[in-house]
Amino acid sequence: MNKPRRPAASAVTAASWVTATVATLLVPTDGPLVAAPVREQAFEDARGSISVALAGDAIITRAMRPYREPEFLALRDLIMEQTTAFVNLEVLFHDYEDDVIPAASSGGTYMRAHPELARELAWLGFDMVSFANNHTMDYGVGGARRTRKAAEAAGLAIAGFGENLAAARAPVYVDTPGGRVALISIASTFADAMRAGHQRPDHRGRPGLSPIRYETVVTLTPDQMAGLGSALGAYRPQMAGRGSISFGGVTFVEGDAPGFTTTPHEGDLAEIIEVVKEARRQATWVIVTSHTHEGAESRDVPADFIVTAARAFIDAGADIFVGHGPHILRAVEIYNGRPIFYSLANFIFQNETVELQPHDNYANFGLDPFDHPGRFQDTRIDQMGAGSFPAGKGFWESVLATVHFEDGALFEVRLHPITLGFGMERPVRGRPMLVGGDRGREILEGLADLSRPFRANLVVEDGIGVIRPN
Repeated sequence: MNKPRRPAASAVTAASWVTATVATLLVPTDGPLVAAPVREQAFEDARGSISVALAGDAIITRAMRPYREPEFLALRDLIMEQTTAFVNLEVLFHDYEDDVIPAASSGGTYMRAHPELARELAWLGFDMVSFANNHTMDYGVGGARRTRKAAEAAGLAIAGFGENLAAARAPVYVDTPGGRVALISIASTFADAMRAGHQRPDHRGRPGLSPIRYETVVTLTPDQMAGLGSALGAYRPQMAGRGSISFGGVTFVEGDAPGFTTTPHEGDLAEIIEVVKEARRQATWVIVTSHTHEGAESRDVPADFIVTAARAFIDAGADIFVGHGPHILRAVEIYNGRPIFYSLANFIFQNETVELQPHDNYANFGLDPFDHPGRFQDTRIDQMGAGSFPAGKGFWESVLATVHFEDGALFEVRLHPITLGFGMERPVRGRPMLVGGDRGREILEGLADLSRPFRANLVVEDGIGVIRPN
């Protein structure tokens, strides 16, 4: 698809290129002019300059093209102006075909949209999407395969799902005027059955998503530890070591004060690092993205394991790490001259207008077989109360990030505040628009507060958040 894109660097005219080339070939010396090594300035993608638009979760269930508000069209223009653009695909594209079977459990809502809606993301300006998240396998392998097919037909490069673990972990590549971009998609939030498996010489692998698992250690005081042991009684959990108990995937240890830490699964981390290194060999730019709901002491603070993993991926050669999943904003960090976005929250949030749900979801909320999707959504929201998505303002505010590199170095990060219609009726809310004024400033100042512990100096300039490397 032909899309107008912002030049990766300032435009070079034919005349200026000739002048520059002659200047490099004819270098004055004390004697006659002599030839100098030729730098191939005609290759735009070799300049090390690119602009990348980054968005959070896209749960798209309705068309985008009918709308004409200036704030909406300006957002689309902003995406289109960048060299390339990314969003997380948190919906499945299928039409309930015979091979599309609802799984025994889902990521919450069984996500589904008509396959033609993949083209709406392309129309908005996106050309690459991640697909490793807690909804990847809502409709089994058939649904995931149909989604990949629809995304590719729309011109979207899609990463994070594969017929085995190597395929799920593999980068996808997008060629741009600013250089070749590799996208690697992983997830920490998923049902274990969604996880792809390795292929053997004598046995096929398991289709699924690319995981980044983690391990949790909970520290308890001696009295708490004794109480836990007493409460477990005859259950007899595995003893993980002296003064520790392990069960349910969590290790409990004795300490002076209660708390918990998480660390990335060593095997997963090592495998993904090797994929990052391979992408670094094959591409000009490398983006790693993770769908991670898990937080630390609060929902808006990233869990320890994803901080460790994100920094390790940058150390291995990634240029950008972008997180999503908790549906709210988390900190931005500049680490070793590269940006880390721990969560870009929602970009499109139309989970309430998914057309159909399987029996399991109706039964979970005590509804009968003849109820309809709208009633399912009403009941779910009523039962969740203040914890529901419609009740939380933070679920309906976010930013579109644009990252600008010049000559191989990070030049600046720009954060454009957006609103998804908090407080609007269900048929309206969920579509993004740029927002300014006091509301835009409030979003940016909140993100600045979250980012301060990560030593990111976010300043607001003309209604846009700006972070520049130190």
